[in-house]
Parts: sequence; structure tokens; C-alpha cells
Amino acid sequence: MSSISILPGFDRARWLLVVDWLAVGVAASLPWSTSATSILIVLWLIAVLPTLDVDSLRRALTIPAGFLPVALWLLAAFGMLWADVSWAERVGGLNGFHRLLLIPLVLLHFRRSGHGAWVIQGFFYATLALLIVSLGLALIPGLHWRGVQIGVPVKDYVYQSMEFVLCAFVLFGYAFAAGRSQRWRQAAGLAALALLFLTDVFFVATGRTALIVAPVLLFVLGWREFRWKGIVGAVVLGGVVAATVWFGSPYLRAKLTISYHDWQAYRVSDAPNSTGLHLEFLRKSLSFIKASPVIGYGTGSIAEQFRNAAIGQSGAAAAPAVNPHNQIFAVAIQLGLVGAAVLVAMWIAHLLLFTGGGLTAWIGMAVVVQNIASSTFNSHLFDFTSGWLYVFGVGVVGGMILQQRDSRAV
Repeated sequence: MSSISILPGFDRARWLLVVDWLAVGVAASLPWSTSATSILIVLWLIAVLPTLDVDSLRRALTIPAGFLPVALWLLAAFGMLWADVSWAERVGGLNGFHRLLLIPLVLLHFRRSGHGAWVIQGFFYATLALLIVSLGLALIPGLHWRGVQIGVPVKDYVYQSMEFVLCAFVLFGYAFAAGRSQRWRQAAGLAALALLFLTDVFFVATGRTALIVAPVLLFVLGWREFRWKGIVGAVVLGGVVAATVWFGSPYLRAKLTISYHDWQAYRVSDAPNSTGLHLEFLRKSLSFIKASPVIGYGTGSIAEQFRNAAIGQSGAAAAPAVNPHNQIFAVAIQLGLVGAAVLVAMWIAHLLLFTGGGLTAWIGMAVVVQNIASSTFNSHLFDFTSGWLYVFGVGVVGGMILQQRDSRAV
């Protein structure tokens, strides 16, 4: 029974197509505009809700990839009850978990839709346009508009470099597939485009997190394509690329040198520089979790814990924070090891969803691996761009995988 038959003037196929195109709009706007993405997500949610029915929603929530994000949200909602902070802070803390509720909805929709590839293409072409503008800002002198900074048209270099790394390694996966089919020109073109994305990351605008994610994705891709030989090849290739970039990119070399000096300054004198603050937040987070390991301090309690820990301190230790810059710590401070276990279980469930062969599975795997690796030094599920990239990446690609499984089961 169609749940949208009561809507006059729209048949089911037409309405579902509207939902598809709104998802394409979300994906295409994500690299460029926070405001446009927010509006389109609201419109997508309004459009998809009338298409839902009890049976399909129950179906989406019977698989771990669908119910674990909801379980983490429910735990965070209950976590407001034992938080010793104002209700405004408790509600604010829950805000970071809200987007997880959309994962089963996106999975459900693209399990029945045949247009998930449109969403992937929308994100890719929007990111490709961002790459072109980024390179133009870096290479064309005399421009009146320089973007947020040289080579970064919008948002910031952290999100841009993460998006570029993701696109690069998806393209490498496609290049391997083309090579196996002996479509050598296509393989070479895809690899060249992937290298162009990485060139921007290494020579134009580098986020330190991207430098962690790139080798992790390289190892995962090597294992996926060639198993242990691929791991060995990834180590050799990674070493060659690292040496080449180190000597060929003064920009990257200077950035890493500054990070090293910041670490030295923090170690010697507790200097409140960027690297020192990150390490201090991680150190304090571990102490918070050790003091309340099981259920944490409650939803919305992160800022209060850091405020209390900064009293009477100096240097980096005196800096307040609302973000421990680690996703597991951000959950564990609030919800304890119970919450951290649910988070890790969710990641594992999403990884298992994409363990099969095929390029669609590789896209989903790359999205999840990127989020896990980047969450070592960021709370990326709680950040706008990275969080929504994860929700729609897992939801759209996961829905496509489930649809493929349904087709094989018929």
C-alpha cells in the first residue's frame, strides 16, 4: 500500500523521484555551502517522510547498520538524565547525535530507489568543481577573490582535503577495475585525476588529518585488490610518495615542521599551540573517562568537564574546550564505555555492509574508513560537513548494496 497515495497530483514514482533529486542536491551542495545543505536536508526529510510505512521502516531497523545509529541516539537521549549541566547544554549535546537518525531513512529510501548513483555523481562533480577552483586560486596570479585562503574557495582546508582524499581513492578503485578489464586508457585517466586531487592536498591546502587518512585508505585499497601483496605494495608506494612529497612540496614540509616544533614546545613548556592543545585535550579526555568509565558524565557534559579541568591551570592546560578532537572520546566522556562500544559497533556494522566486491562497495568502504581514521583526531560525526557526508555516504551507498542483495535473493 502506498503511503503517499493521499497526496493529490503526485503518483508514487514521481514523488520518489523528487526525493532522489533532493538527495542529489544535498550531495552536490555539501562541498560548497553549509546553508544550502541544511535547507536541502530539511526538504529531503519532509519529502521522504510521507513515503515511509511501518513495514519498510521496521525492515530498515532490523539490520545492524540501521538500528545501531538509532541505538546510539537513544542512549544519548537517556544520557541527558544523568548530566550535571543545564538543560540547554544537555539539549545542545544531543544535537550532535540527531543526524544519526537519518541513516536508516536514507538506507531505506535508496534500497528501493534506482538512482543512488545520481547522488554519488552529484557529490563527485561538485568536488571536482571545487578542485578546479582550488587549483585556479593557487595557480592564477592577480585574482581579486582569493577564497577563504589561497587554494581554499569555501569552508576550510580540513574538510576540503578530506573530500579530495576520498575522491582520489574512490577513483583509484575505479582505475583498478578498468585495468582488470584491460581498459588501459580509462584506467590511466582515472588514476591521473586521482593524482590531481592528491596534488592539491599535498601542494596546495593540506589538513593534517588527511595525511593520516590517505595512508590508511592506501592500505585498505591494497588489501582489497591484492591482499598481502597489496599491503607490501602500499608500504613501498607510500614510502616513495612520502619521500617525493617531502622533498617536492615546501608547503607540506613547512606545515609538518611547524607541527613538530609545536609538539616540542608543548612537551617542554606546555605551550598552548595548535598541536599542544590537541594533545592536551586528548590527555584530559582520558582522565575524564578513567574517572567515570561506565556511563560517563551525561549528554552535553564535555564543555563542563573541560572548564573544571582548566581551573587554576596555565599554558595549554588552561585552555577550555567543547570538543576533545576524538570521536570515541567525545562519546565516551558523555556516555562512557557503553556509548563508545555502541559507536564502535555502528562503525563495524557499516564496514561489514561494504565488505563485498564491486565498486559500489568500495565507495561505501572508503567513506566509513575515512570517518574512522579521521575521528582519531576529530569528532567528525559531530561536525557538519563530515557528519552529513557520513550519513548520506553510508545511507545512499548502503541502500544500493542492500538493493543489490535483494535482487540476487529474488
